[in-house]
Order: sequence, then structure tokens, then C-alpha cells
Amino acid sequence: MSPSPSRPGNQTDGPERPFLVTHDEELERALRETLSQRVAVPHRLPVDPAGLALGRARRARRRRTVAGLTLASVVTALAAGGMTQLGGQADRPTTPTVVLGDPRGVVTLSAGPVAPDPADRPTPGEVDLVVAGVLVTATGQRYELGVGPVERAQRLPDHGGWLLTGAVTAAGRTLWVVPSGGEPRALLAGAEEIVLSPDGRQVVWRDDGRLFAAGIVAGQLIASVAGPAVDAVPVRVVGDRVLLRTAAEGGHLWWRWTPAAPPGVVAPNVLEVYGARPDGRLVAGVRVGGRNCLALLDTDLTPAVTRCDTTPADGRGAVSPDGRWLLVNGRLAGSDGAILVDLAELTGAAPPPRNAGPVIGGEVVWTDTRHAAYVDRDGALARLRPDEVLAGKPATPTPVAGVGDGVRPVVVAGTG
Repeated sequence: MSPSPSRPGNQTDGPERPFLVTHDEELERALRETLSQRVAVPHRLPVDPAGLALGRARRARRRRTVAGLTLASVVTALAAGGMTQLGGQADRPTTPTVVLGDPRGVVTLSAGPVAPDPADRPTPGEVDLVVAGVLVTATGQRYELGVGPVERAQRLPDHGGWLLTGAVTAAGRTLWVVPSGGEPRALLAGAEEIVLSPDGRQVVWRDDGRLFAAGIVAGQLIASVAGPAVDAVPVRVVGDRVLLRTAAEGGHLWWRWTPAAPPGVVAPNVLEVYGARPDGRLVAGVRVGGRNCLALLDTDLTPAVTRCDTTPADGRGAVSPDGRWLLVNGRLAGSDGAILVDLAELTGAAPPPRNAGPVIGGEVVWTDTRHAAYVDRDGALARLRPDEVLAGKPATPTPVAGVGDGVRPVVVAGTG
């Protein structure tokens, strides 16, 4: 085909690109086209704010759900374990239920509020009693506790309330705390044996053959320590050590209050320990040549002083807070009863033991250095003063209201 006469060569209407285009103009045109295309087509942002917010919300919701389910499982397990052990079933669990936090709703034993601990005792020598689940204060006030049988009771320091050690059952022992103005709570349950320190600030227990210890602060167990497995039970807390009585040999040994510390060497001739004197020596009954004698033991449980003219009868007894007196069951002139021993001059010509009252049937409690109280075998309360005993006036037991078959009062230790 011949070219049109009006359009010479290969020219057409509106050429797409001029023949004379410089290099700079071509780069500028390419850049403009690229920018136009990027503006026309939407691009995904590197971070989607809406999607990021939604994702965070979903993750937070999942975390809350998992935490809620976990907490519910823990509370359910604690409630089931606590109620099982406090229910008194025949098959006792192998470990006690230790409540380290507020156990309300788990193993709280609601019995109504208990009035605050009296600040002062109205009369020297007066004591609190627990009779058939009722706390009878020294002022004569009565409060229903709503707990099981109690074997030992002790005031908390600083008028903080009471600690109650339950009697042994098929499910083990239980330790309750009764705070002033509060309700009874179970601190631990299912223990084989429970021992409190004299000031009520420490507790040691044995469960499934193993020792445990903890402090008591504001009615809670803290700084729990798991000790070794031993064939012995705790009988007394002395400072940072625990005195144990062996089951096989019948002697005594020490365990220092640390997880890794093994028990000490057994002292096989130590039969009973009645208390500690201010100098750290223990007052104990020992076996010497087939006889039961009285002795002062050094800290390694070896006798420092031994006297066999005083024969303790059993493990019931206690040393006065100043270490001067020992009130213990014994035999005088062929008769059994409570005897008072003067420990001040045990190494020399100490006064002979004196008849102090009827046979001791429970815990001996010294309310101060001049007054002691205990419950005799008939459930009557005996209160005495050493100066009166030395003057030939032994304790005369007083009947306690509410005592009957299977019901014995418990004298509350500690001065509050």
C-alpha cells in the first residue's frame, strides 16, 4: 500500500511518543507512571491497627479464661482435700492439709465470733478452760467453739486468741486457731502428732513418718520446713531445736529446725523431759541402774546432775518459768500423787519433795512463777502455790461444771 499523500512516511494521528525525548524526560515520565499506579492500587499496611487491637483482646480473653479455670481447679482441690481430712474418714490421707492463706470457704469451721481475749487476768492463778467444745475464760465467760475434741490448748501471744490441738482420731490430729473476735479455723489436719512452742509462735508436726515445722504469725502458718523421715515423734520445741522421742529405743534426740539437718544421736536413757531452765539445761527423768531418777541434762542430753531420791512416775509434769520448781507425778511414802520438787539446789541439800495434790491427769500449766494448775484423774481442777505446798497445804481439787463421762476439761497454757 502506498502512503497517503496527506501523511508522509509512517506518521499517524497523535503519536504515542515523540521521536525527540531526552534521557531525563524519560526517567521523569517513568517515575510519574509508577507513582500513579501506587496511588491507584491500595496496599496492605505493614501493621494493621485494628487487627492488632483485636488480636490483643482475644489473647487477653484467653489468658483470663485459662487463669479462671486454673484457680477454680485449685480451689476445688483444696476444698475437697480439706473437707475430706476434716470429715474424720477412716483412711487418713498421707499428708496433712496445710492452709497457708486465708482458708475461708475451704476449711473454715464457723461457730460464731469469739470475744476478744481478756487483756489481763483478774486474779493470779486463774486459768482458761476448754470443756466439751466450750471455752470458759478466767473471767467466767463461755463461748461455743464448734470444734472437735480438744487435747491441748494454748493462748496466742499478744492477746491474739487461742491455739487448740485436737485429740487423736482415725484421721489424725487437727490444729485450730481461734483468733480474738474471730471464728475457729483449721491450720492443719491429718497430722500424727502436733507440738507447739511455749510462746505459741512455732509448730512442729509429724505426718507419714516425716517431720514438718512452721512459724505462726497472725493466725497463719509461714516459712514451712519439711524435715527428714524418722522413727520418732516431736515432744517439745526448745529454741530452734525440736526434741524427739524415738519409737523403737524409747530414748530422745534433737532435730535442728532446718530441712537438711539430720536428727542427732539418741540418748536412750532419757525417759521424759519436763521442761527447760533459763540456762538451757533440761529437767528430765532418766534411767540409772534400773531406777527412775531426776536429772538436769546438758544441751547434748547427757546428765549433768542426777538425783535418785526423787522418783518421777510418768511424763506428766512441767517446770516453772523461772526454772525453780518442778511439778510432776511421783511417789512419796508409798502413795502416788503430784509432788513439788525444788530445783534451785538440786546439786546440794535441796529440800525434799513435797506432796502437792492429787495425781496429775492432764497438762500442767504454770500461769506464772508462783501459780500452777492441772486437771486430776477425776476431771477436777487443782490449783496450787509453791509456798503453800511447802507450808503443808497441797492443792484441793475443785469440780468443773459440765464434766461427765468422756468429758474432761483442758487447762489453757500461756499467759496471753
